[in-house]
Amino acid sequence: MTFGEARALFPVLERVAYLNAGTFGPLARPTADAMAEQARRDVEYGRSGKPYIDEMHRARASTRGLVAELLATTPAHISVASSTTDGCNIVLGGLGLRPEDEIVTTDAEHFGLAGPVFASGATVRVARVQDAGPDEALEAIVAEVTRRTRLLAVSHVLWTTGIVIDVQALKERTGLPVLVDGAQSVGAIPVSVGTLDYYTVSGQKWLCGPDSTGALYVADVEGLRVARPGYFAQESFEPGGRYVPRKGAQRFDPGWISIGALKGLVTAIELAPEWRFDRIRQMTAHCRDTLAGRADVVTPPHQAGLVTFRPKGDAEQTTASLLESGVVVRDLPGTPWVRASCGWWTSDEDVERLAGAL
Repeated sequence: MTFGEARALFPVLERVAYLNAGTFGPLARPTADAMAEQARRDVEYGRSGKPYIDEMHRARASTRGLVAELLATTPAHISVASSTTDGCNIVLGGLGLRPEDEIVTTDAEHFGLAGPVFASGATVRVARVQDAGPDEALEAIVAEVTRRTRLLAVSHVLWTTGIVIDVQALKERTGLPVLVDGAQSVGAIPVSVGTLDYYTVSGQKWLCGPDSTGALYVADVEGLRVARPGYFAQESFEPGGRYVPRKGAQRFDPGWISIGALKGLVTAIELAPEWRFDRIRQMTAHCRDTLAGRADVVTPPHQAGLVTFRPKGDAEQTTASLLESGVVVRDLPGTPWVRASCGWWTSDEDVERLAGAL
């Protein structure tokens, strides 16, 4: 696939400079077609019967397999979920932590991770990393660990500043279980779960899939309690009797995700070219360099696909003004910052359009 062919997949790029995959990736036409075709079939043939259920199981299996490849693991360790938040809740619910247990997290986490952490019932220790670089952030997290720490809960890529946290180093240095929010990493940078314990995946961001799609990696399936079983988590169930969970991480599958959404995610993942990570690195560097003379760039070089910057004016007003100029970015609530997301579909012209509109 050439870059021109890649750009042509996304009709939205004909209208605007779309730089907001950190919230929602652009939808490719083949992705939308797969979803529409399934909706057409649902309308014509209904949503029941053995063929329909068999199709659903195939779609779940395909999703599980492709996500496993993205994380360099096997399908037996992947649960099909609806979001990174879903995955975080599955893990925190399953661990059953108490007030005497501690979780170490950071002050730069999205609510998708922070919400489940603070609702877990454990004591939460917060590392201050919002103004830190990657190395300083790592040290700040490690410094919060005590003998009562039972879990580290951090993002691989911080959604605010865009820095990459060395999550493998956190595991090596502390030996503690690590729950990783992969919302801003999977699809933006190469990921290998390695020795990590839990890793969540967002389908609608850098993977450019439909809403309400995602996944969860669990290293030790037997070691995590099933706290939120969905229908597809059961191997068998005898009413009034016995519930047997499925083998592997399927036991954590939380509930129904439409066949159309699953097929859309599969299509989106399969569309991504082999050169995607190189292109993201190149465009992110180009974006940083181009913005340097027009704004205060917050994100250090050589991170992931996010470039956060402080505009000369109000962040929210700047974002609204950029939208009127055909540039889609987002402001970060509670900060004076605006964030641009550079994907494998991003062109030099997109970046120059952003800089020119500033």
